[in-house]
Amino acid sequence: MRGNHRIDRARTAVASHGASHYRWRRTAIEPPHGKVDMRRRIAEEPPSRLALWSQRLVLFSLAVVLLAIVIARAGLLDTVPVVVTLGAGLALSVLGILVALLAFAVIWHTGASGFGRAVSAIALGLVILAYPAYLAATTWKLPPITDITTDALDPPRYEAIAQLRTRAANPVMYAGLYAAELQRSAYPDIEPLMLDAPPEAVYRAALKLVEKRKWKVVNARPPVTMRRDGFIEAVALTPVMTFRDDVALRFRAIGAGTRVDMRSSSRYGDRDLGINAARVTHFLEDLDTLAAGIKPEPPPKPAEPARRGQARR
Repeated sequence: MRGNHRIDRARTAVASHGASHYRWRRTAIEPPHGKVDMRRRIAEEPPSRLALWSQRLVLFSLAVVLLAIVIARAGLLDTVPVVVTLGAGLALSVLGILVALLAFAVIWHTGASGFGRAVSAIALGLVILAYPAYLAATTWKLPPITDITTDALDPPRYEAIAQLRTRAANPVMYAGLYAAELQRSAYPDIEPLMLDAPPEAVYRAALKLVEKRKWKVVNARPPVTMRRDGFIEAVALTPVMTFRDDVALRFRAIGAGTRVDMRSSSRYGDRDLGINAARVTHFLEDLDTLAAGIKPEPPPKPAEPARRGQARR
């Protein structure tokens, strides 16, 4: 009897404990005022590490690209290290996009979160790569030349500019007939500018255009009619990255007029995106327009013969 009594007491205690435990759980789950909350508590899956890293890589690539642009525009480093930095930033964008694509596969198979991060990484990476990809596509359509001149047989020489180029830069000597043939096939309209104005006036007009374009003049020598040619050497900057290109102008007297020859070349690389040809074309067009307002100098009057009376005096 005593054993049965002990068993009944244990059952009563367990039942009492279970009921109190049930009441506690019910009170914890049920909201106040007796209303039952039917919402389900869903456990969130941990985010995909690949998605996180894809976003970090693309954001870091954006910082590297912006840093390269700032360094180039401020002139803190030469072109080569700037190009290397820019290339590293673009490579990080490509890597970030590839990691985001791997993140999609992991999210699809495991159900992990991070889909939005992977999408944003791909979108930002494509934005960063869009303009460089356009330039690359344009580059391969153009001939592999970086030196454009209106006179391939006797191009304007780089004298002072030759001292500014480093060993890693392109040579100042013109590439020769092969480059001339490539230029002629790609830019047949580039030719010397023939003007009716005297060399001195054309030289002054060209100098004004150079200053208006904010090119840095490193050497300038005015012409002397029938004695020497005039020269202007300057450094021009490319858009966005402000890479330094070299420009040379020559003014030669031809009869009562002037022949203007121009040369523009990039210091680095084997392709110039057509920038040098566009620079030569636009400058000579503007110079032609400006020189149209220059009146040709009248020929000097012959000296009058001295009178007999004045000769005796």
